[in-house]
Amino acid sequence: MGRDQLLSVTGLAKRYGATVALQSLSMEVAPREVHAILGENGAGKSTLVKILSGVVRPNGGTMRLGGSDYTPHSIVEARRAGVSTAFQELSLLPNLTVAENLLLPNVSGGPLRPSSRGDAIAAARDIFAEFDIDDIDPRWRVEDLSLAEKQRLEITRAFSHKPRLLILDEPTAALPDTTWLFDQIRRLTGDGVAILYISHRLAEVRELCQRATVLRNGVSIGTVDLAGINDDEIFKMMVGRAPEARFPGRAPAAGDRPVVLEGRNLSSGRMRDVSFELRQGEILGVAALEGQGQLELFRALAGLAPATGGDIQVDGSPAALASPHQAMAAGIAYVPEERKVEGVFGGLTAAANVSLPKIGAISRSGILTHAQDAKAIAGPARAVELADRYFGFRMNDLSGGNQQKAVLARALMSGARCLVMFDPTRGVDVGTKQAIYAMMRDFADKGGAILVYSSELPELVNLCDACLVIYGGRVAAEVPRGELSEQYLLTAAHGHVGDEPMKAAS
Repeated sequence: MGRDQLLSVTGLAKRYGATVALQSLSMEVAPREVHAILGENGAGKSTLVKILSGVVRPNGGTMRLGGSDYTPHSIVEARRAGVSTAFQELSLLPNLTVAENLLLPNVSGGPLRPSSRGDAIAAARDIFAEFDIDDIDPRWRVEDLSLAEKQRLEITRAFSHKPRLLILDEPTAALPDTTWLFDQIRRLTGDGVAILYISHRLAEVRELCQRATVLRNGVSIGTVDLAGINDDEIFKMMVGRAPEARFPGRAPAAGDRPVVLEGRNLSSGRMRDVSFELRQGEILGVAALEGQGQLELFRALAGLAPATGGDIQVDGSPAALASPHQAMAAGIAYVPEERKVEGVFGGLTAAANVSLPKIGAISRSGILTHAQDAKAIAGPARAVELADRYFGFRMNDLSGGNQQKAVLARALMSGARCLVMFDPTRGVDVGTKQAIYAMMRDFADKGGAILVYSSELPELVNLCDACLVIYGGRVAAEVPRGELSEQYLLTAAHGHVGDEPMKAAS
């Protein structure tokens, strides 16, 4: 390892049985550097993060940190060596408070550990003050936080361990605004910290990072100077071919088609008096900043948090959606924002997760073989490009992108006519995004209907047939296809339509 390198990885390999997750990965990271790791889902990024964090052990290769051999056996050992990680799939404990999560495993008892609940809260407030967080109360329970608040808590906990090497795995996937994070990253690197940054968003990678190591099929294809390479060249390194068109073509306008799903004056939590019509063959987008009532809308349609006012109609008739089972019976399948918490059964195989909606129909006398499972899910899996080699994997062992493909395949497996999708491409690579876009367009072209919220405005502009903008709990604008633009959606999402600012619901 050169004198100016903090981390050196050579020939790193990891196998899970017959499956090779990493074949040969080599890279170096210097102090004060923000170094990107790029690659499709399944390229080996998550495995690399787990090895560096002490979660799993490699089968081959060497790692050196600060000139010494680095072989952590646990997250705690990695932290002691100066390596701290903010994981993409949040590692927070929802039944504990913010302070308890922030201070784990040193919550109470022993030297250097808070001796009372009050001390823990005070220690948490000190950490928040250090990292410029003033809108999260250490006394709150984590299960009551929004996804963006959980993401900031996960990141702040990683900051608080004073690492030499900080690993950030898709840190902005749930953040509506990157300003806070980027400011903290620049401060930490100024203090000498090296950062390994994993993201599918090339624009932010270019803003933050100096170099990037590109992975493909478990192999490090190369490390590049980002100032000297364009996005198309990076994409070709990632997938082995030139980039394709990102968004599929759109079908003719669905204005004369029947309304499949309708909300009338819906209210729940932050949502106030929201109305919409979703037609057969339509992809209707929803744009909003964090916490404007969009989550309450989607959860009401999924039967997870029934609306407290207004009504929902399916095919022109009132529908009582008091539970997910009733929503499914009405032909509505929900794709949640937190796949790990709400979307997957981590200990079951991918095939078992996909087949759940139809398990009674495809099993024989209550017994379901892997072969039956694989045969039954072949169509939905093919529609989302979930490779059959992953059918027997536990969901916890799959990359985030393949987990999301399984969640989407299960929605298709249900036979739903309406998909209600909350940020379905969050934290997945460009190849997986294209597979999701193609699946959505095909579903709509075959007569299905989709309501989709996305935190990425280009998706709404290029994929949707129309878009609702929600601000302050209300529908601020209904934007037809011909008027969709990122600038207009962003302006409306901030409460401005026309020349006058809008008022949020009280």
